[in-house]
Amino acid sequence: MPSATVNPTRMELTRLKGRLKTATRGHKLLKDKRDELMKQFLEIVRKNRVLRAKVEKGLEEANAAFTVASAIMSPEMLEQALLYPKQSVELDMKFQNIMSVNVPRYTFHTRNEDPTEIYPYGFAQTSGELDAALEALSRVFQDMLELAEVEKTMQLLAEDIEKTRRRVNALEYVMIPNFQQNIRYISMKLDENERGNIVRLMKVKDMVLKEAIEDRQEQNDRIAKAFGKSGEAPKEV
Repeated sequence: MPSATVNPTRMELTRLKGRLKTATRGHKLLKDKRDELMKQFLEIVRKNRVLRAKVEKGLEEANAAFTVASAIMSPEMLEQALLYPKQSVELDMKFQNIMSVNVPRYTFHTRNEDPTEIYPYGFAQTSGELDAALEALSRVFQDMLELAEVEKTMQLLAEDIEKTRRRVNALEYVMIPNFQQNIRYISMKLDENERGNIVRLMKVKDMVLKEAIEDRQEQNDRIAKAFGKSGEAPKEV
């Protein structure tokens, strides 16, 4: 059913045709954007799978080393060894635009580039397993940061894909069919009005022609009567 507010005029028909053209072009652009977002999303999903396996393996190694260190060292010694860290990390965040979606890019740098700064304790009263645990955590830190970046990117892309999908469906199944239906309705109304005008014009023409014939007939009758009284034969008009 056409919208109740549609006026069946040529101006409205022109306006709806323009909106239909714009909606069709927008629908194509949004479909292209959705397809490209899906392509980017699937690539990031594959990258996320690899990174997650790598991070889980690194954390598993670090936890295993910590477990051994906890078994060898007393809780008090372990807590004291890790109480005052020597190294600090600063995190920077920038944004990259992927198909109008701003996704984060994380980078970090340490206060000191010396790799031995990750050990906040002396080596005399600590076990080698604690050293191995900190080394494993140090190695996996960059992968953890990249994994956080990738998962946040996945989340933002998934939200934008869903938003774009809803817009594509709204255009494809609601707006464009409504425009097409309203255009057909107005075109039918205009054609009907045009046929009605033609019928009325034909009727008016028939009435004018009939009146003209009747007037001519009356004129001939008056002429015939006038000549009949004078005794002369009337001439045909």
